[in-house]
Amino acid sequence: MSLVFRTVAQLAGISLSLLGWVLSCLTNYLPHWKNLNLDLNEMENWTMGLWQTCVIQEEGGMECKDFDSFLALPAELRISRVLMFLSNGLGFLGLLVSGFGLDCLRIGERQQDLKKRLLILGGVLFWTSGITALAPVSWVAHITVQEFWDETIPEIVPRWEFGEALFIGWFAGFFLVLGGSLLNYAACLAQAPPASGHYAAAEAQDHCQQLEMKNTNVKI
Repeated sequence: MSLVFRTVAQLAGISLSLLGWVLSCLTNYLPHWKNLNLDLNEMENWTMGLWQTCVIQEEGGMECKDFDSFLALPAELRISRVLMFLSNGLGFLGLLVSGFGLDCLRIGERQQDLKKRLLILGGVLFWTSGITALAPVSWVAHITVQEFWDETIPEIVPRWEFGEALFIGWFAGFFLVLGGSLLNYAACLAQAPPASGHYAAAEAQDHCQQLEMKNTNVKI
């Protein structure tokens, strides 16, 4: 029964991790980290991401402009770029490593210790990827809340609010952490027996040969 749980945990872990990695990539490039609604012009909305700002007009559609300078960006956006790139890279590496550690992959099925280590390493990489995705998203959200409730800013000045990319980033980090946890849990369960197919037949043949040699020695 533990083998069934192990297989289910592996498939669920790799699926959640893959979903989290895709969402983290979307979070990195979506220009919807912050939203700004202008009271004076309700037909125009502004959005801001890590790479560009966009203005959405009901008549003119959506126009975006990349940031001119990296150093001119606020500290939270500069560091968020680095952390999101790191999260995407670690998640991709985790997919490669943990993929070779799955029981459904027949490559290296007689090296169960190595597959277990790969599975644990993949889980750790997903954990790290999830944390590095949650950190910038939560930091930008914290700065947005502080600026929104800043009493020194006049009330007539528009305030930035949470964008859709922040929520996608939170889901991405949660799925990556949960997927990595399931992979580590699967690695701690009982391992599947390596002998299957021609390996099992070969071991059975060796066992028969040993019995025949013992019988021959007894007769002599």
